[in-house]
Amino acid sequence: MHPLDHPVWASLTGAHAPLSVGGARARRYLPDVNRFAATPDDGPESLAALAALLAPGESVLLLQVPPIEAPPGLRVVKRALGVQMEATRDLRGEDIGEGIAALGESDAPEMLMLATLTEPGPFLARTHAMGDFIGVRREGRLVAMAGERFRVPGHAEVSGVCTHPEARGLGLARRLSAAVAARIQARGEQPFLHAWETNTPAIALYETLGFRVRTKVNVAVLERVAL
Repeated sequence: MHPLDHPVWASLTGAHAPLSVGGARARRYLPDVNRFAATPDDGPESLAALAALLAPGESVLLLQVPPIEAPPGLRVVKRALGVQMEATRDLRGEDIGEGIAALGESDAPEMLMLATLTEPGPFLARTHAMGDFIGVRREGRLVAMAGERFRVPGHAEVSGVCTHPEARGLGLARRLSAAVAARIQARGEQPFLHAWETNTPAIALYETLGFRVRTKVNVAVLERVAL
């Protein structure tokens, strides 16, 4: 199986282990970091361990290439398909322009506000701790950002790409995506990313940067049945 087929599990048991809870059969991110959880397989022990990580009424997100099985005690709230894309060319020479700056802990409240407004994917109070983020400011206000999320050995995900509605049409998402991917390549790693299968504008944007679809991915929201 390709290492990117289970990117969440690879992250939770590797680079992001300090940001997670669980054991050898199931893990999830801390509740203020992200909503993703994963298991190494769909065996009964793994699925039972996943269910045990959730309190009644609590939900998590699963993302993987294989079909997602709902364990006893959890119900499927939503299913969807996404695409997983990989960079196919070197982006380190891409012209990203000026005005891009690193974002840190002091920027976290603004990052959360921008992500809440634009909904680039699950983004919580400490999602920024999953990787390096960069952004663009206009008149002191954060209007666009992008960063890194899942970490798979030899790979890093471009994620959190979003632009304030008032700053769209300026090419900021493309510039920031290229900059994040170039940083990943400079470390000797392969950039990858995810997009909803129906989000054709985003897919088209990433294709202009040389990203190509590797595979479809299954996404599901699972909720612990309330007692």
